[in-house]
Amino acid sequence: MFVEKPLALRVEEGEELVELAQSQSRILMVGHLLHYHPAIVTLRRMLQEGELGKVEYITSSRLNLGKLRTEEDIFWNFAPHDISAILYVLDETPNRVAAQGASYLNHAISDVTLTILNFISGVKAHVFVSWLHPFKEQKLVIVGDRKMAVFDDTHAERKLALYPHRIDWVNRVPVARKAEGEVVSLPREEPLRIECQHFLDCVRDRRTPRTDGENGLRVLRILHAAGQSIRAQGQPVSTERKPAMRYFVHATAVVDEPCEIGEGTKIWHFSHVMAESRIGSRCNLGQNVHVASGVRVGNNVKIQNNVSLYTGVELEDDVFCGPSMVFTNVSTPRSHVNRRSEYQLTLVKVGASLGANSTIVCGITIGRYTFVAAGAVVTRDIRDPALLMGVPARQVGRVRRRGVRLEMSTDLGVCSACGTTYSLSLGVLTVLNVPTTHSQGHAVRALTAAAGRG
Repeated sequence: MFVEKPLALRVEEGEELVELAQSQSRILMVGHLLHYHPAIVTLRRMLQEGELGKVEYITSSRLNLGKLRTEEDIFWNFAPHDISAILYVLDETPNRVAAQGASYLNHAISDVTLTILNFISGVKAHVFVSWLHPFKEQKLVIVGDRKMAVFDDTHAERKLALYPHRIDWVNRVPVARKAEGEVVSLPREEPLRIECQHFLDCVRDRRTPRTDGENGLRVLRILHAAGQSIRAQGQPVSTERKPAMRYFVHATAVVDEPCEIGEGTKIWHFSHVMAESRIGSRCNLGQNVHVASGVRVGNNVKIQNNVSLYTGVELEDDVFCGPSMVFTNVSTPRSHVNRRSEYQLTLVKVGASLGANSTIVCGITIGRYTFVAAGAVVTRDIRDPALLMGVPARQVGRVRRRGVRLEMSTDLGVCSACGTTYSLSLGVLTVLNVPTTHSQGHAVRALTAAAGRG
């Protein structure tokens, strides 16, 4: 399959194409035409042989008046050519990209962009593209400390020229010494024909193309990073690849770095996880969940839609937060008083469940396996394991691990789900007996009878 540039519009789609081609043993080639241009091939050889010396910087310009487009911006239309050529001649991938764009005809897309690529070697490359320019220009300039090269694709006879200019230091002042340009002889071959023939040869011989899917992905990642930078008003964006995520983040969710997210965790639509937070493994964050900086969440925690975990909240393993339940972190909030230094710790211990629309006032601890009913407002520490209801919440019973309310006599309790019997002394439940399936029904009946007598 031959794909015109760029390989795709999203990095994820490009990665999927590459993986699919590899798994199916198919030939995938991307139309980065300049890789097959005799001038670019010659420039790459010159750099490899050191003819230009140490490369200082590269600048490219692809300018014209039209063809004007409304469905894609200038960057995605023009810049892939120059970016692919720069990566090819340098044989290096940038580690940082910064870009700015301007829209004059259609504010949804850019008509002019300037992109700066930073390489670890110290080379900087500038890519300037526009379809609002008074004349056509397609140039690539490489400045070395020995020679400078100019590739002008609009010139019929002088497509590639070398300038042996040099800089001398006289009395500690740099002085430019100019020299005549030297035209480099190139074979008169049509790049598009070379590209198409290369594709056919690769299909016939089952060879990997020079511009294969991985090559297309490198360019696509830079395009994506530049787009991010344009939207961020020119802020540099790293292109260094991160390790594959062991967790899922929906495309509409935002996860700030640095933070820690465990394997198997899922973060769904429109949620926001702030930097310096920590979320354990196998958690599930529903729609529109906010996790503030400094929050700690254990393993296997389920946080339903529209829940905000503010700084100071800590959830241990197996906690359940129902839809739209509320945490606070300041006891006396005022919008005109900064109380960030007064954030209080709220601890929800292992296995607790907080019902839909319940409210947990800050600075308290919710005990292990406590069950807070829907709409309850908890204002004080709760010893485990309690069943709470009302506003303000009061204890109306006891529960155990399964969340089932215990049938209680004065000092005895039984779980109707598993039949385990408990004794109650000074507010502490102690396991008396874990029954077999045969004795479970008998234990429940016996306790019910005892409660009736009591």
